[in-house]
Amino acid sequence: MAAIVTAEGLRKSFARRGSASPPVLDGLDLELGEGEVLALLGPNGAGKTTTVRILSTLLRPDAGRATVGGYDVVRDARRVREIISLTGQQAAVDDKLSGAENLTMMGNLAHLPRRVVRDRVDELLTAFDLTAAAGRRVGTWSGGMRRRLDLASGLLTRPRIMFLDEPTTGLDPRSRLALWDVVRGVVADGTSVFLTTQYLEEADRLARRVALVDGGRVVAEGGPARLKREVGEAGVELVLASAPDAARVAAGLASATVDGARVRVPTDGSVGHVRSVLAAVEATGVTPEHWEVRAPSLDDVFLALTGHTGRARPASSAGVAA
Repeated sequence: MAAIVTAEGLRKSFARRGSASPPVLDGLDLELGEGEVLALLGPNGAGKTTTVRILSTLLRPDAGRATVGGYDVVRDARRVREIISLTGQQAAVDDKLSGAENLTMMGNLAHLPRRVVRDRVDELLTAFDLTAAAGRRVGTWSGGMRRRLDLASGLLTRPRIMFLDEPTTGLDPRSRLALWDVVRGVVADGTSVFLTTQYLEEADRLARRVALVDGGRVVAEGGPARLKREVGEAGVELVLASAPDAARVAAGLASATVDGARVRVPTDGSVGHVRSVLAAVEATGVTPEHWEVRAPSLDDVFLALTGHTGRARPASSAGVAA
């Protein structure tokens, strides 16, 4: 897959002369393939927003080189701006205007022909499920609706690349799911998406590839499934009433490990294997207080490689033995 965004050795520091503060970016390399979603993950202060600001021409790097759509972000900044859109962490909409007026204003600022603006506004209001509220002042809208309007504004010119900097921060779960559907639709229409997020489940659901940045550099990159496999394997985890009970259960299970009153058995995740594990446990006569099938998540990748915890909870399937 051809790269539509590239960064090579990007460096950026905001420290004053003589300061000992480390650089925000310290030789960052990454690529966004055409037609894909790349999620940039990392702890606060890792350089995610700084990377977005450089790639969208809002900041100049101290060193290194970046291209967007084949254009250099420093030398060809104007050309880059013609093919991208940027949605920041706060919705950039005018509360005093209606939804339709907001989109019309943005279309006029982009110098689109009047008829094109009118048709495009109607199209986007329908696509983002905002038609019913189009005539109301945006100040009366919910946070999720305002976020959808912000994304719609960025699509008026049909950008080749969309930069989304933590677009769902502060949204409720329903609004977040609705925005995920919007992003999937944008990608299906041919736009490449560069996403930063602190919600690891969001990256897992949307991104074809993930780049984990820490200390100003990419420390891991690849598909979410591959990164999770590298951290560890799935397992059936059981919580017993006591350590002796755990030892008794583990004695009847192949490859089981014991940690106090907890027992873990590696699994391929199939229903058949999980059933066989539970049947072996039942045969011991000991009833677990709790059990779950737990697979590594992007939380585990994040923690293992950065030493920081993310916001999302690990994905698991849990149950209580009868």
